[in-house]
Amino acid sequence: MTALRSTFERARAEGRAALIGYLPSGFPTQAEGIALALAMVDAGVDIVEIGLPYSDPLMDGPTIQAAVHQSLTAGSTVAGVLDTVSAVSASGAPTLVMSYWNPIEHIGVEVFADRLHRAGGAGVITPDLTPEEASDWLAATDANGVSRVFLVAPSSTDERIASVSAVTDGFVYAASTMGVTGARASVGSGARELVARVRAVTDLPVAVGLGVSTGEQAAEVASYADGVIVGSAFIARILAAPGHAAAVTAVRELAVELAAGVRAPARSGF
Repeated sequence: MTALRSTFERARAEGRAALIGYLPSGFPTQAEGIALALAMVDAGVDIVEIGLPYSDPLMDGPTIQAAVHQSLTAGSTVAGVLDTVSAVSASGAPTLVMSYWNPIEHIGVEVFADRLHRAGGAGVITPDLTPEEASDWLAATDANGVSRVFLVAPSSTDERIASVSAVTDGFVYAASTMGVTGARASVGSGARELVARVRAVTDLPVAVGLGVSTGEQAAEVASYADGVIVGSAFIARILAAPGHAAAVTAVRELAVELAAGVRAPARSGF
């Protein structure tokens, strides 16, 4: 069993959802980003997503775009992303890369999968890769023991959900709403139904992202999903902090709130 799957199984045994936190690599700087990710883990985040900064982020909302721009301006590289993965995964938290497909294809799918494996990475989330175009990626990740995470959305047909689940071996990423990333006042109303539709075709863990920003929202999602994904809310607190020490404190406080949230609700749908 992979470390990623073991983390979901442990959370389920504890009667809760897993908490997944996202930060782009190199934000605000590489060293500070690593420290912030480790603070997230120390305060209750179970799994970490490290974003590979990309200049054409189709799904990213303004908050993540601002962080990615800062990272790219500072000279973020793929080597830096892998160094970040190595440092964060050493904490014991399964660490994934979130990347659009173009950078991976540019590097070479076999090369990227091999380098990620050597860095201790648990898997890769590819939001814009479709199952029909994933044959080379399936082979490369299988060869290197790297988990694959694909996305479904409320607009996905049952057939699309089945085809995505068939090529996923980490967890299914259920986007709670259509549109770009970003903290919202409420989580998309179709998220619960989407999770149920995914569970009808696979026993893989299902994690919900896009919009979660408070402990209350985390508790809502945790009542029916295996994982709660939070990104923009962490980034917003970092952007608002007057300095690194304040950013670490803000990230810790939010992680503690969210960790309490995923432990709060009565579980359903299992």
